Amino acid sequence: MSDYDVIVVGGGPVGMGLAIELGQRNVRVCVIERYPEPQPVPKGQNLTQRTTEHFHAWGCERELRAARTIPKDAGIGGMTCYGTLLTEYNYDWLNRALVRDYYFTANERLPQYATEAVLRARAARIECVDLRYGWTCTGATQGAEGVTVEISARDGSATDTVRGRYAVACDGSRSVLREAAGITQTLSDHDRLMALLVFRSPELHDLLRRFPGKAFFNVLHPDLEGYWQFFGRVDEDTTFFFHAPVPPGTTTNNFDFAGMLHRVVGQPFAVELDYVGFWDLRFAIADQYRRGRIFVAGDAAHSHPPYGGYGINTGFEDARNLGWKLAARLQGWGGETLLDSYDLERRPVFASTAEDFIAKFIREDRAFLETYSPDTDRAAFEHTWFTRNEGASEVAAFEPNYEGSPVVFGPPGGVCSARGDHDHRARAGHHLSPAPLDGGGNVYDALGPGFSLLTAQDGPAPHALAEQAALRGVPLGVVTGVDMTRYDAPLVLVRPDGYVAWAGTRIDDPGAMLDRLDVGVATARP
Repeated sequence: MSDYDVIVVGGGPVGMGLAIELGQRNVRVCVIERYPEPQPVPKGQNLTQRTTEHFHAWGCERELRAARTIPKDAGIGGMTCYGTLLTEYNYDWLNRALVRDYYFTANERLPQYATEAVLRARAARIECVDLRYGWTCTGATQGAEGVTVEISARDGSATDTVRGRYAVACDGSRSVLREAAGITQTLSDHDRLMALLVFRSPELHDLLRRFPGKAFFNVLHPDLEGYWQFFGRVDEDTTFFFHAPVPPGTTTNNFDFAGMLHRVVGQPFAVELDYVGFWDLRFAIADQYRRGRIFVAGDAAHSHPPYGGYGINTGFEDARNLGWKLAARLQGWGGETLLDSYDLERRPVFASTAEDFIAKFIREDRAFLETYSPDTDRAAFEHTWFTRNEGASEVAAFEPNYEGSPVVFGPPGGVCSARGDHDHRARAGHHLSPAPLDGGGNVYDALGPGFSLLTAQDGPAPHALAEQAALRGVPLGVVTGVDMTRYDAPLVLVRPDGYVAWAGTRIDDPGAMLDRLDVGVATARP
């Protein structure tokens, strides 16, 4: 039986991201992944600016950009359409450029299998990450000292057992490890069967030349009660994917998928289907993200309809949040409250994402379609349609934050939520905005693997906190030469995941600050 610090069950994008996060911190990781190669289904394509910050931290942002399947000059924007794809009624949708200045890196778009290939290559270069492809988890037990995971070769040729001090379920919505841990889920079923098609059509590519710079399209139709018909480019020339509701009982053999595509586009066109799959439209969230030494992340922790590109990005944020906390506990400088904060931070953020954004999209679209129609009152429809996307953008409002976390100095009454506001000011529990350094470059280039204290120039306060951190074994670096006017605070303490832990003018008690963050308090390796 092989021993590791952490067993990651599931080597999709979230599991592989977590393995990289841990491996870069010298944590011994074993990844159990059933597929020898990434599966060629183009899902999880829209990567936010925050997600590409993760790839920067994981040392593979350049490789991610190079793996893009759409040329750089093609544009990766989105559009919402009424009735059909080729309608005259459309507007920009999910314009992530609106919040570009608040992040260090630009957003990206590429199929999940291409993203996975980049992550697999990066993980393979980390010596303490053991990648076991072609194996599946069949069960697990945990005790006071660790977790034992039973695995079997996907072809049935062998079985084995691995053991870790902790284990993380990243094995999808039907997670075997989550079930073994006894972690239940709360489900919200919308009673809709959805089809996922992958198809090729040079003719559709030519038709869409009228919408330059657009790579994905959300089509609203009055008959579908607010549920989306959703197109996305896989490459620049011929390949697309498509999600849409279909009647109950639909199979690959009893439904005219080409005809459906023609109706949604608004005219016939030549199409060659490569893949037809089905999924149930529902929300699911684990009732706890931790049970003992087993954690859940990604689709094993939460799942929702692929509306707005929140799924894969939320999973990557799980990995980044949990990774440094597990490393801190394993290395003896993080406490149990720090580990518990993973659930307390990430679970309410997903609940907010599901309710305040995805479900809200469906409700608002349904109400609009029930109220307005160009066939009954064109003037009222057009007025409302062309003003729907004005004002506050949902892209700008989506700002996951941990104001209610026990391990940040958040405001009184703060809560952890996906809804917030983008601001360059440094606020406890919020993502750190980039800022220039006096000598050139950006503060994100200077952030280390541990905590970072940002300041314009060195002084007694940074020295005192750094000294106390060193005594407690907490990795902390002082970054000087920062343009602190952007942050509206002379001192900003940043967590290893790029979130602000504290911002202020003076540090009266460095030890008490570290106690509040639950770092430097563990006295023995768990």
